Amino acid sequence: MSAPLAVSCGDPSGIGPEIAAKAWEALGADLPFLWIGDPRHLPLGLPFQIVEDPALAPAISAEALPVLPLAFAEIASPGAPDPGNAAGIVAAIERGVALVSAGEASALVTAPINKKALQDGADFAFPGHTEFLAHLAGAPHVVMMLACEALKVVPATIHIPLAEVPQALTADSLFRTIRITRDALVERFGLPAPRIAVAGLNPHAGEGGRIGTEEVEWIKPLLEHLRADGIDLVGPLSADTMFHEKARAGYDAAIAMYHDQALIPIKTIDFAGGVNVTLGLPFVRTSPDHGTAYDIAGTGMADPTSMIAALRLADRMSRRAARG
Repeated sequence: MSAPLAVSCGDPSGIGPEIAAKAWEALGADLPFLWIGDPRHLPLGLPFQIVEDPALAPAISAEALPVLPLAFAEIASPGAPDPGNAAGIVAAIERGVALVSAGEASALVTAPINKKALQDGADFAFPGHTEFLAHLAGAPHVVMMLACEALKVVPATIHIPLAEVPQALTADSLFRTIRITRDALVERFGLPAPRIAVAGLNPHAGEGGRIGTEEVEWIKPLLEHLRADGIDLVGPLSADTMFHEKARAGYDAAIAMYHDQALIPIKTIDFAGGVNVTLGLPFVRTSPDHGTAYDIAGTGMADPTSMIAALRLADRMSRRAARG
């Protein structure tokens, strides 16, 4: 039997434990996963079983949620992030990376974290999950993809102020983003000749230099260079016309230049079912495309759709990677 997925608990004061529990109730033995965290934080009444050997998780999943226990300093209060639990949250991520790196888990799925609570309680020095995972894996460059059935989109810059985007976006960084995306589409998504659309930075992709010059000066020449190297690219395109249904039929993934340019279309198309995927790691990592949702934590209202989608996508990607 194949290794289970590993699921790190995320912030236990958020909806992470609830969506993991609901995902297990929906998937059971059909898609076994091992939850890493403090079992005191799981919803009351949920059947779970402590396991020390991840290999036992698939046999347990039909009857109970397999749990790899980590002792947290505090009992979590829904909706109230506790810096005292920061070290436990970080340890759960580290344990998940260790398991997947050792082949004891097939992929890592991470529940949402709160970066400020981690900074306050554990001196967390990373902007988020993506950068921390790259650090743990020793990956020099990683890329964030947001994926749903209708769209795969990659922001070339992520969590920085909009005013800093033109300086952060360079020919070298965009080159790496496109190459990593292309390789992942081949190796992780099974597309032998992926088609990639690239947005412009400026409105209307600069209109030939009338509304910004980056497209003319270096984005278009870079794309021409990559096309000559065998990558199927179109762009730079006006971002306001590249995400409707007919346009999406012309490409397999889109590269956007900044956070909102990428996330607004995918969250409009599939708000509940989007998945965050980290490309460039030596293992598969996915995550629900939402945050801790403190406002509804502990109410039973959390929607597990994105967590279930993250688990299913991680399973498909890891199986494809295993086949080579």
